[in-house]
Amino acid sequence: MTSRPKSILARASCRVDLAGGTLDLWPLYLFHPGAVTVNFALDVMTSCRITPNRSGEIHLRSLDTGKQDRFASTSALLKARSYKHPLAGYLCRFFLTEGTTGLSLETHSDSPAGAGISGSSALMIATTAALARFVGRKLSKEEIRVIAQNVEAQLIKVPTGCQDYYPALYGGVSAIHLSADGIHRESLPVPAQEVDSRFVLVYTGAPRQSGINNWEVFKTHINGDKRIFRNFENISDIAQAMRSALLKSDWIEVARLLREEWKLRKTNAPGITTPLIEKLVSAATKNGARAAKVCGAGGGGCAIFLVEPESRQRVSDVLTANGGQILPFKLASKGLSVKVE
Repeated sequence: MTSRPKSILARASCRVDLAGGTLDLWPLYLFHPGAVTVNFALDVMTSCRITPNRSGEIHLRSLDTGKQDRFASTSALLKARSYKHPLAGYLCRFFLTEGTTGLSLETHSDSPAGAGISGSSALMIATTAALARFVGRKLSKEEIRVIAQNVEAQLIKVPTGCQDYYPALYGGVSAIHLSADGIHRESLPVPAQEVDSRFVLVYTGAPRQSGINNWEVFKTHINGDKRIFRNFENISDIAQAMRSALLKSDWIEVARLLREEWKLRKTNAPGITTPLIEKLVSAATKNGARAAKVCGAGGGGCAIFLVEPESRQRVSDVLTANGGQILPFKLASKGLSVKVE
């Protein structure tokens, strides 16, 4: 009896960014000494499963979008000019070589489309790790991050920030320190129950174009806009203060900093907020929410609300009644996992 080929399953988590987003785009952080980005990992998961086959065929499939590619061989994949499942196609092009055995690669993301919680970056991490294991390349977590970030930049054709990959790799609450000598992750020992009870995540709908807001802000900053520079000086200060507030479990200060960050971020470019986001923030604030901000680049996607534990359900109900979709989550305490099944 022929044994069933073993499959490789890699899983990585999405994230919520609390402060310092966009600063993680090189070289913006080099202009703001002390820059840091603060975020935490969600148990909203992405996954990549690779199963070898003896036919030599390459089958790439996204289980959540239904997009797929079939190639008769690795050679055919490498010669292709485009892919229906481009995330998988670009990473396969990086890892596979002529003569690599056939495979079936399936991806899945629990994140809604364009949610701003780094579903694509987390999936890049999971797929990079799975393909590295498949071809026998031993990579450190930092090497996985570099490959995933660089290939994603090729894929979306604008600069990619580094912060999205660290929650996927490590889990937990992170301060990503951005300096001239490199990028350094610090684990912040915030109790999981505090995160689980104090934050509500709501989906407001997919943005018009994922990543466009960050790119517009990036260009304005690089072009020397003094107002944008001052904004990011203040955002950098807020992120540093956010790190300190979380270390002290000072939730009153965390709320104040979230409000300040969101106020500044909305002035960076048109379209970062939307009428629905403003409606949800207003309704939630009147019903006990302490602060809120959009996740990621904005223009739609998700928003995160800070609440007192006793008002969590009331705020959730109000957000739902006003057109938001609650995304249940818990803090993901562990990062990337790769196993052979």
